[in-house]
Amino acid sequence: MKIICIGRNYSEHAKELGNEIPDKPVIFMKPDTAVLKGNDFYIPEFSDDVHYELEVVVKISKGGKYIQKEAAGKHYEEIGLGIDFTARDLQSDLKSKGLPWELSKAFDGSAVVSNFFKKENYNLEELQFSLLQNKEKVQDGNSKDMIFSCDDIIAFVSQYFTLRVGDLIFTGTPKGVGKVHENDILEAYLGDEKVIDIRIL
Repeated sequence: MKIICIGRNYSEHAKELGNEIPDKPVIFMKPDTAVLKGNDFYIPEFSDDVHYELEVVVKISKGGKYIQKEAAGKHYEEIGLGIDFTARDLQSDLKSKGLPWELSKAFDGSAVVSNFFKKENYNLEELQFSLLQNKEKVQDGNSKDMIFSCDDIIAFVSQYFTLRVGDLIFTGTPKGVGKVHENDILEAYLGDEKVIDIRIL
């Protein structure tokens, strides 16, 4: 299982970090060891500025290569939410040197993944999701604001990587990313349903 992540897929998020709006999906990867086990996230010792980034996650149900956008919907049956934890201080340093981001994005426990839900129960073109930090809403996203849709992403990614059953695609975060602190509680909602509830340690 591999975790494929899309960066800068919401224009307002790209702007809040001072990044250009991309004309193609920005791709990075996380290993399977990035998936958080349990409900406690420990701030790593190498960062003083870890940020939450809430995202819609697609779970691949049918493998493929060179998938056409028109057929992409046949390759996933379930969606969920995920938090892409990012060591922003480390990422900024790496970016300034023109180096890859993986140390800041792919560390152990950096990918929180909810349970998955049948996509036919949702309108994927207007999928509302939100994140609360200590009961205060900090991110409020809607898939209609994606620059690249889930189907766009699958078609693009599959030109480069063979997709396999069980692969996860993090589809990008909306604006509102911010720092986590010890004893924070993060709660993520898919529509009105709470699907993630974790503690920061």
